[in-house]
Amino acid sequence: MLQLLALILSHICSLSQQPLDTVTASDVSLDTLTQELSAIQQTGSKRIALLGSRHVPLMHQQLIEMMSYALVLGGNRLVTSGAIGTNSAAIKGAMRADSNLLTVILPQSLSRQPRESKKQLEKVVHLIENSNNDHMSLGEASSMCNSEIISRCQQLICFAFHDSDTLLKTCKEAEEQRKIVTLFYFD
Repeated sequence: MLQLLALILSHICSLSQQPLDTVTASDVSLDTLTQELSAIQQTGSKRIALLGSRHVPLMHQQLIEMMSYALVLGGNRLVTSGAIGTNSAAIKGAMRADSNLLTVILPQSLSRQPRESKKQLEKVVHLIENSNNDHMSLGEASSMCNSEIISRCQQLICFAFHDSDTLLKTCKEAEEQRKIVTLFYFD
């Protein structure tokens, strides 16, 4: 049953690319269509980035946890960051499925993370700290971290609000790199 759920979620994520801008027929090139068809037909595991807002209702966190659990159970590699909310839920689900398929990239060093995140992050097998960014504001470091995350993935799943500027910028950047982007809005 769980494998079926993982397969369904994986296919939904592959098929539900939601561009941020309106695309017209003249904007679609043969290269773009070929790339999208290839992504849809890919049945093997993928490197999926899952990012989102810190301010997430508990019910949504549980859904995100189930989604990450199913994606990892389906053999996909999950990449996220270490913030509370969406990313924490993604980590929790992925750790339950297979901690070896999870990579967490922090915007700054572990010592700079909130106390409520540290306990969970200390259990992550593949944890990458960016201590070189400790002198930056969290916003600047997060933007750089998100860029690193999308450079390592084939697909981005993002949970955001319409005013989540950093996350929306990350989605736009991922689209410009021709990644599959699935964007869910909380509002």
